[in-house]
Amino acid sequence: MKNEILEEVAKVIIPLIQVFGVYVIFHGHLSPGGGFAGGTIIGASFILYRIVYGKEKASMKFSYRRLMKIVSFGLLAYGTMKGYSFVSGGSHLNWPSPPLGTPGKILSGGFLLPLNIVVGAVVCITMYFFYSLFDEGEI
Repeated sequence: MKNEILEEVAKVIIPLIQVFGVYVIFHGHLSPGGGFAGGTIIGASFILYRIVYGKEKASMKFSYRRLMKIVSFGLLAYGTMKGYSFVSGGSHLNWPSPPLGTPGKILSGGFLLPLNIVVGAVVCITMYFFYSLFDEGEI
């Protein structure tokens, strides 16, 4: 059964949830939150989309192949950035690193913002995958 009121409300609320999730990710190194919290918020919006519009429409919008590419790239990027920071910072090597910037500004944490973005993407997609598997009876 199709519920037009639910779909119209979802058209407004889902983008707002996603904008809030992006805000939490981008300000995670300045305030409580970060990649994991923002990723769960955006993942909840993906799940809401699937609940409201159905499996077929969600599968077209969030294709498995594209989501797996994002997760794979995210995990490789996370491992590369963390490995680089461990080797360069832990060994007191003077290798180049992102500028630290002015404290309290968005670009003030070196690798923290890119790491938050990557963690947010991986957590969001993982949540969506788990919901999809439960919904389809795979788990």
